Amino acid sequence: MLNRRADKLELIRIAEAVALEKSIDKEVIINSMETGIAKAAKSKFGQENEIEVQINRESGDIGIFRKLVISEKPENLNTEISLDDAHNLSVENKDKKIGDIVLQSLPSFDFGRIAAQTAKQVISFNVREAERERQYNDFVDKKDTILSGIVKRLEFGNVIVDLGRTEAIIQKNEVIPRENIKAGDRIKAYCSDVRREPRGQQIFLSRAHPKFMEKLFIQEVPEIYDGLIEIISSSRDPGSRAKICVKAIDNSLDPVGACVGMRGSRVQAVVNELQGEKIDIVNWSEDPAVVVSNALSPAEVQRVNVDLENKKLDVILTEENLSKAIGRRGQNVRLATKLMNYEINIMTDQEDSEKRQTEFKEKTENFVKNLELDETLGQLLVAEGFSSIDDLKDSSVDNLIKIEGIEEDTAKELIERAKEFHKKDQEEISNKIKELGLENNLIDHEGLTPGMLVTLGEQKILTLNDFADLASDELTGGYDIIKGERVKIKGFLEDFALSKKEADDLIMSARNKIYKD
Repeated sequence: MLNRRADKLELIRIAEAVALEKSIDKEVIINSMETGIAKAAKSKFGQENEIEVQINRESGDIGIFRKLVISEKPENLNTEISLDDAHNLSVENKDKKIGDIVLQSLPSFDFGRIAAQTAKQVISFNVREAERERQYNDFVDKKDTILSGIVKRLEFGNVIVDLGRTEAIIQKNEVIPRENIKAGDRIKAYCSDVRREPRGQQIFLSRAHPKFMEKLFIQEVPEIYDGLIEIISSSRDPGSRAKICVKAIDNSLDPVGACVGMRGSRVQAVVNELQGEKIDIVNWSEDPAVVVSNALSPAEVQRVNVDLENKKLDVILTEENLSKAIGRRGQNVRLATKLMNYEINIMTDQEDSEKRQTEFKEKTENFVKNLELDETLGQLLVAEGFSSIDDLKDSSVDNLIKIEGIEEDTAKELIERAKEFHKKDQEEISNKIKELGLENNLIDHEGLTPGMLVTLGEQKILTLNDFADLASDELTGGYDIIKGERVKIKGFLEDFALSKKEADDLIMSARNKIYKD
């Protein structure tokens, strides 16, 4: 029809060949051809026309039609038609009514150079889009798996990997440090993300992700693959050291032994793929004290103070084990912290004793000074678990008289004094906040107590923006290695027993508010 010299079936054969080559549905190719021819036909018959092209899937015949809307009084003959004319066009139109659409057959024509080029561009574009969609659908299911390919080239530290039907990228920060990768190398990597991009799907691979190590263990350890052993968590310092925590679903299995393998064969296969990364395999337990003792190996832990509510662990060990637990540049304790998602404080027995004595003394002085008690009664309250005046305020007479040496009248007086102090203290704090000039956006920030606000104000943190710029360590405190020595860094809100997670949540919610506004 369009080109009388061409075999009508040639279009169908071309569509089938392209569909086979690109792994695309033949219908998509033919639809693209129809769209391309319609675009070319508009150049011939006028852009104001609404053109529809129909290719017969069996014979290859091409029909070109103008779409017309049935109107009572047609004004534009390129887009409208009267009801009588519509009925006369075809027998099929006899039941049509006002507002319906009919197709008016247009004469065949030979493509000119420009029209042919237009059709070709439309067809090529649609085929490319269909191929990209097919590739995206093929690879979106491969997210969170290990993919293997050939290194095609290196670009500014990024590694381009040929996966066969498409390419993927390992960004330079996702490559194992000091790893020597060359073009032509076969490489494995973890598929961390598959995204739709304007130029096609983008597949992001990683060799530094903790999940890469986990997936390698799944490949090497049949018991993990079969679900007899579960990987609880993992953490990595890529190219240097890693930790993985495993749990036996079948109690008859030794999860650590299974992961190590006969003469270390299984773990060694993972180590080799990770360029010699040292891997600690940690046995999971319901008791976080047991897990942290295993995770800080080779250090020998004396005891662990567990704060489940705030997810904090105070690990006490001897002076000679201190450096082992911390590791080079704090690596060992940092990996253990990520592995457990607990805040881990490493301290010697002496530091723990000093900390306990200091806390006991501070709590006692708080009761003695603010409630006008004698030191013996103050020490007695602290020894019985009362940490603050608020604890005493919220207690009951019945609970207090259970303590040896405290009678009912004394108990009532203690609670009354605690309530009076609390009321006075809240008034002073409120006045102090006003004096310090804190802005309302910080005062109203959920999670910050009046006492915290005063402390922040004294540190010249007066706005929500100031607060959002902080790091969680600046709030909670911790330890740092300065010139080879372990130094205690005090946090702004350390006295409020704020956990690292709580600090992170407070800061992130502040940032979200700022960016939202």
